[in-house]
Amino acid sequence: MINNRLSKDLAKVPAVTLGFWIIKILATTLGETGGDTLSMTYNLGYLISSAIFVVPLIVLVFAQVAAGRFHPFLYWATIIASTTAGTTMADFATRSLGIGYAGGSALLLGCVLVSLLAWRLATGSVAVETVSGARSEIFYWITITFSQTLGTALGDWAADDGGLGYLGGAAVFGGTLLVLVGIWRFTSVSRVLLFWVAFILTRPLGATVGDFLDKPLAKGGLDLSRPLASAVLLAAIVAFVMLIPQRPGAHPRSS
Repeated sequence: MINNRLSKDLAKVPAVTLGFWIIKILATTLGETGGDTLSMTYNLGYLISSAIFVVPLIVLVFAQVAAGRFHPFLYWATIIASTTAGTTMADFATRSLGIGYAGGSALLLGCVLVSLLAWRLATGSVAVETVSGARSEIFYWITITFSQTLGTALGDWAADDGGLGYLGGAAVFGGTLLVLVGIWRFTSVSRVLLFWVAFILTRPLGATVGDFLDKPLAKGGLDLSRPLASAVLLAAIVAFVMLIPQRPGAHPRSS
């Protein structure tokens, strides 16, 4: 009885360490190249590609919720599914629906904030160390998916409409993340707030890096094969998950 109760109380998401952020950035970069592989390389379009990616996302989220404990590969597979689906869904919203990067970013930011507010009202906390029950997990993955989609729109907005280009956009988002590290290290700003801001900003960083890898030379990219780049990134993620200790718990708490 005691062991069963303790197992239910364990967080089912990984501890937020340097290794966590390394794998997260690789996953968001893979999300960009992987999403573009279906929608652009194989010319399936944004809507069909989104439908294809949403199916494994839903399956993996249900598997994650049903799992009795933290499983590293299941968790990171779900993150990858959310970021690939987020890529094509953001492209569908900003391009196919014609609301543009600014409109898409504003809409998706609203979705993230509403999701966080609903999560807070329903459970009393949006801190990731509380993600151990079905209700908090569902809110967690909804928020994750909205944040991944928002990050894609932000990355495209900065690189294209903002005139920063892919490397410029990556530098801006990477620099902002370093500022957040400084705030985390030297101030008492809420760790929960800093986590979610950082989580969102790693997505546009990965999006701009992914675009730099696979976009044509004429558009400022390296014109690498999207399937090949995706395969290399996936192999790197698998290697890091295997090499970096993966454990639940020890997440940042609000100050």
